[in-house]
This record gives sequence, structure tokens and C-alpha cells, in this order.
Amino acid sequence: MTITRSIRSIRMLLFAVIMLAMPMKSFAQIGVVVSFGPPELPVYVQPVCPGEGYIWTPGYWAWDNDGDDYYWVPGTWVLAPEVGFLWTPGYWGWGGSGFVFYEGYWGPRVGFYGGINYGFGYFGHGYEGGRWDHDRFFYNREVNNVNVTVIHNVYNTRVDNSYTRVTRVSYNGGNGGINERPTRDEESAAHERHVSPVRDQVQHAQAARANTELRASVNHGKPPVAATPKPGAFNDRGVVAAKEGGRYNPPARTESNASVRTDNKAAGRAENNAPVRTDNRAGARTDNNASSRTETGNAGRSNPVHPKELPTFQRPSPPNTGNQKVDQKYQQQQDRLFQKQEQDRQRLQQKQEQDHQRLTQRNADDARRQQTEQRHQQQTQQLAQRHEQQQQKLQQKQQPPPRQNESKQSNKKP
Repeated sequence: MTITRSIRSIRMLLFAVIMLAMPMKSFAQIGVVVSFGPPELPVYVQPVCPGEGYIWTPGYWAWDNDGDDYYWVPGTWVLAPEVGFLWTPGYWGWGGSGFVFYEGYWGPRVGFYGGINYGFGYFGHGYEGGRWDHDRFFYNREVNNVNVTVIHNVYNTRVDNSYTRVTRVSYNGGNGGINERPTRDEESAAHERHVSPVRDQVQHAQAARANTELRASVNHGKPPVAATPKPGAFNDRGVVAAKEGGRYNPPARTESNASVRTDNKAAGRAENNAPVRTDNRAGARTDNNASSRTETGNAGRSNPVHPKELPTFQRPSPPNTGNQKVDQKYQQQQDRLFQKQEQDRQRLQQKQEQDHQRLTQRNADDARRQQTEQRHQQQTQQLAQRHEQQQQKLQQKQQPPPRQNESKQSNKKP
């Protein structure tokens, strides 16, 4: 009992030190803090692009807090969620007392991704792999593996593709990390409207987490599945293995280098997509590497502070009135409400992230930040209540009226 309490005290002290050292923007971005950096990036070839509209998302090392281990999320081709959107890869960065992960996102411009050279057009800043021309995406054949008999919207522009000749360090800052800072354009891109990783990307990362062969402790930085032609296609004939692994020399596992759980991003983070649970569950680990923490996933937090922490929308069952036209009308009403409420969440989330940025710019103290988070929690709860009322109102409106005979029967005296 005394040892367990001491371990928890050490974790709480480490957590407090890290929270004080990290910039405010980290609160909205990270889920864990790890005391040592991920392996180098492996060398691999890119699978053939499966079709028009797919954009390359490079592989990266993620952290499994249950296994206390990094694991490789293979690079893959993903359909852009919107015309004109590009992918900004996630990256690991030094947060003062440990490494934190900044999640990737979709947006109209490529933002900062740590100066990491992921290859295939992502050479540290911007994206050289393609561009949008109205509603079509054009691929640069110099850095992309494209079959021109299938995809005709291509061009050739030579770029300095020195992926295999330069450092393959996979993190920014800290000892031996990439020493790059965001440009003014990259900072501006981060403030624009953007979309979290889509469902295919989330499921892709979950599948990688469940594959023990992708763990760094097993593959020693050389994953057997380095890239896939589509998300989740781990057994596809187009899967490629790493040609060369990255150096990985993790320290001996002790309480001093274990990860610490912080505020989670409910949508899109692979390591945050487990069900809500605490370590007092049955079968919880009791060894020194176990973490006393609460994890948050897509099921939502019990007291969500931000819209991204709310549970995912549960669509009602399709209308079945027996009248096809009425059913179609009701389904359209449900779809419009769903889209409107999703937009409400995104707008509030963006507004709250802007609040965080202003606090950082003004170097606000802890009291001001706590007040802001309390206000955010109130805003989020009010939004959730309003959405629930709207859903209930629509369901009541779509309830079929009682049949005339049933109405007369109910009015008869017994």
C-alpha cells in the first residue's frame, strides 16, 4: 500500500511539472506525455495510389499507454473529407519534461508538423505531393506512386526528395530532435477551420495498435507493415514492409520514464479510442509500470469540458411509417438536424480553441485558465442539452398520429 501511494505521488508530481512547462495549446492536442522519444522513421516505398481523390498520409509512431510502448501506424492513402482539403501530419514534440503528440488534421492549407521529414512530399514544411485544381486533385509523379493509366490528373515537378539521405528523427525538440519552428503561414493555417482525422484513419490506427508486430519493442523500429494502399488494409497484396528500420534505444522501464495521461482528445487519437475506464477495473495491472489514470475515448467524458469530448451522435432508427415519401421526408429532417448539430459542435470547439490561444498569447495565470475551462464546460453542457431537446422535439414531431379507431376506442367508457 505504501509503495502504491508513493508511485501515485511521483506520477502526480511529474504531471504537475509537465503541465506547468507545456504551452497552453498542448492542452487541446495531446493525450499522453512520454519521457523518451519515438524511434527513427523507417524507410519504405509508397503503395500505388488506389484512385482519384486519395491523399497520402505518412506513417508515424504512436504511443500505447497500456503497453507502455510505441507502435507504428502505417502510411496509407485516404480520401480527403472535403474538396480542397490537405493533410497536416501529426508529430511528437518536446513539452519541457516529456514528449507530447500533436494530432494531425485536414484543412485548406498544410500547417506545422514539427519539421519532420516524412517523405513522399512531406519534407518538413508544406506538401510537395500534389495540389487541388477546382474539384480535382493533381498528383506530382516525382514524389507519388501513381498509375497514369488509371489516374490522368498528374504533373511532374522535381523537388529535393532527400528522405533517405537526411536524418530520419521523428520528433521535434528535446535531445537530438528536429530544431524547427512554425512559419507565419503555418501558424495561420493552424487557426483556420480544420477537420480531425476521419473515421477510416481512426480505425486504421486502432488496428495498428492491436497488432503486436507493429510494436517498437517487437520490430525494433522496422515494422513488417510500413504502408498500406488503403486504411485498414493490413493484409492487402499491396502492403509494403520497411526496407530499413530506424534506431530505437529505449531506456529501461521504470516509474521515472512511464507515460502520464493528460487531457484527451476524444476524436481521432488512436491511443484515446479505448472505452472509458479506470485502472481499478478487474484485471488491472499492479506492477510498477501500471498507471493510475482515467482514460477517455469516443464514449465521451462524464463531465465533458469541450465539444470534442461529447459522445458521438446516436442516430435514431430509420423512419418506418409505411409511406415511402413520408419516410424519406423524415429521414431528410433527421439528416439536416444531424448536420446542423455537428456544425454547432465544430463552431463551439473552434471558439474555445481560440480562447486557449488568447490565454497563451497573454501568458494568463492558472486562475484565469481555470475560469476559462469552467466557462467552456458550461457552454458544452448547454450545447448538449439544447441538442438533446432538439432531437426529442423532432422525434415527437415524427411520431405517427393515433389511428382514428384507436382514438375512439380509448374514449369509450369501460
